Amino acid sequence: MGIEDREKRSQYAEGLVELMGILNPHLKTIEDYKHKLWDHLYQMTDFKLDVDSPYPPPSKEEIMKRPERFGYPRESKKNRHFGKNLTSLIDKALQEKDPEKQQGFTQIIGYYMKLAYANWHREPVHDDMIKSELAELTNGVLVYEGSSYKVRIDNRSHKQNRNNRGRNNNNNNRNRNNSNNGNRNRNKFKYKK
Repeated sequence: MGIEDREKRSQYAEGLVELMGILNPHLKTIEDYKHKLWDHLYQMTDFKLDVDSPYPPPSKEEIMKRPERFGYPRESKKNRHFGKNLTSLIDKALQEKDPEKQQGFTQIIGYYMKLAYANWHREPVHDDMIKSELAELTNGVLVYEGSSYKVRIDNRSHKQNRNNRGRNNNNNNRNRNNSNNGNRNRNKFKYKK
């Protein structure tokens, strides 16, 4: 902007864009990264740069505009912890006309609910609870009969970390050795008659 000759100013701007590309090599993975670098150069000069660029200069409003708000789904579900998969399974089961297939869907849904419950609560779940929750979700249309499948709960992540056991033993040995060294040193300087 301080250079009077437009051609020379354009050459320096091209050099700056090249330097920006060298200093930020990760930008080369972006499609049309040179255009983005020219936009940055205009932005750094507060859109006052007057050069011959290969791309049209952006407007300040175009660069600084806020993106549109992304609407978040506001569904009020009582049992969100089961997720959307459960609601889609229940919908498919309710649409099923064959009673035998519908009962199969119901058993699968009950098993899925057991897995989800055990995953979140880390404790066993009883079939009666699953039966009552499923009946409540479907207004009594789907009836879970219980199953012989047991959901195993993995509590390993909640157990005490056993990796420190060796470190504690080393500290204990070090303390024991230090106390023994103290006894040895006392014997060295003992007054002899």
